[in-house]
Amino acid sequence: MQAQANWENQLLALAGSIPHPHKRPFFSYWAGDASLRTAYKEAERITADHSKSFYLASALLPEEKRSAVRALYAFCRTVDDIVDESTDDERESKLDYWRGMIEHGSFLDDDLVAAAWADTLARYHIPRHYALQLIDGVNRDLTQSRYQTFEELAMYCYGVASTVGLMSMYIVGFKSSDAVPYAIKLGVALQMTNILRDIGEDFRNGRLYLPREELLFHGIREQDIADGRLTDNWRQFMKFQIERTRQIYAESWAGVKMLEREGQLAIGAASVFYQGILDEIEKNDYDVFTQRANLSALGKLSRIPALWVKIKTL
Repeated sequence: MQAQANWENQLLALAGSIPHPHKRPFFSYWAGDASLRTAYKEAERITADHSKSFYLASALLPEEKRSAVRALYAFCRTVDDIVDESTDDERESKLDYWRGMIEHGSFLDDDLVAAAWADTLARYHIPRHYALQLIDGVNRDLTQSRYQTFEELAMYCYGVASTVGLMSMYIVGFKSSDAVPYAIKLGVALQMTNILRDIGEDFRNGRLYLPREELLFHGIREQDIADGRLTDNWRQFMKFQIERTRQIYAESWAGVKMLEREGQLAIGAASVFYQGILDEIEKNDYDVFTQRANLSALGKLSRIPALWVKIKTL
């Protein structure tokens, strides 16, 4: 067995030793609760508005779990918007509100996202420290805009994405705690895909989520990125980034088998849809400065039959 990369060991340490839950989810089901039903509908709306890929992948889950992962997404989206859009004075108080909601289950009566998320947290026994780690990870954007090494960048990816994968794992169901490292890897791969797709947009917003030592190795300056220069050096750099990200996707695949059967297709779809974005970046000749790589709805749907066959063999 190959020794794990240092970044993998660091992220496993952050995740902690989380045993497989002995309790099954509380299926109190919210269909008979009008207020909860409204809360989950709001989470569904937020997911549909902000992430077509997540919305489609989650549609492959049974109804209750579908609603729960959309509540998770709505929570993540809300926290992310607080960091990006609030004033300095507002930001900390709003984030403290969400920390309190996670730790104590208290929230404002008219907060639909919090109502759905509190219900999901309780019913699926989701470890609360993952949600707190996500808040800290998103908040990191305010204090760090450059990363020297991939190890540093992987830590960021853990905070904003691997935590989401770990929480999702409790919703879709998993067979043993052996699934944890694979959920972490999938989160890193998904976030790296976002990073590579959004390089131009992020740079214009003052952030560069690329390892400086790897840019230097390929002879790329920040001014080259500012100018949107599509050089051979840039293409080689992007090829390297995409190849590594695909390798992390490949290594995460074994974790799909460790999920409950009814969740395998949805998680597999999220992986496949995002890998399609990498294909689109290549088709655009690595131009992530003037184009935003997207996989069309047809492109996503066309990948599901082969994915279904692959999952049937697990």
